[in-house]
Amino acid sequence: MRLGLAIGGFAAIVTLTFRAIAKDQKRIWSFPVAAVRGDAWKPALGVIGTTAALVALDPVSAPWLQRPAFQDTPAMRRINRVLSGRNMAMAINAAPLSFFLGGLARGSSFAGQTGLLAGEAAASAEIVAMTMKHLDRRMRPIEVGPEGNFTRTWFRTKSRDIDGAGCFPSGHTAAAFAIASVVAARYRGAAWGAYGMAGIVGASRLTSRAHFPSDVFLGAALGYSIGRFVVVPRSLAPMPPKR
Repeated sequence: MRLGLAIGGFAAIVTLTFRAIAKDQKRIWSFPVAAVRGDAWKPALGVIGTTAALVALDPVSAPWLQRPAFQDTPAMRRINRVLSGRNMAMAINAAPLSFFLGGLARGSSFAGQTGLLAGEAAASAEIVAMTMKHLDRRMRPIEVGPEGNFTRTWFRTKSRDIDGAGCFPSGHTAAAFAIASVVAARYRGAAWGAYGMAGIVGASRLTSRAHFPSDVFLGAALGYSIGRFVVVPRSLAPMPPKR
């Protein structure tokens, strides 16, 4: 009996989460229309302008990060091994799950809901990043190589990764900042730690030569915006009156 109730409750949570993600995607992809009608175009223009500037600087910054003198040091090898893409993905997935399971263990619905919201925000950010990466097919710095042409990276990757063929923007960074923005909004005292951990994820994508600085910046901006302005406000909205 208890097992059946638990399975039913879990299925209900999964269903509600998928519905929430679908609503998030509708709001995210319709944002340009909403931005034109309101004042949201101002910060959006700032993000676009900064991203464009970083894209222009990528051919300068990326080769510096590719230098053997930088990559082949024992310290950098250890850092890249610890902060590998797989390890970062595991940490990103573990964060919402920890809040959710911790909430169940302590009987805290607030912590449990935080885990669900963080997972929803991460998934919504990943979907956007994945879609963009499949469209732009930008080569990763490691594909270009230290002596490659960093001015010709768009629509050239030969990767067929299911989570995004290209590298613009960084999906790891988008998910990490989406989670951080939810945690920071709900636990104000944890803001520095949450964004600090997200920053480490973003930095790891640079040192591992998986992404350009512009990829990481836009990923962070997307993740923060989706978590802070799409997911969190809905969780704070008042419940509709009962009829």
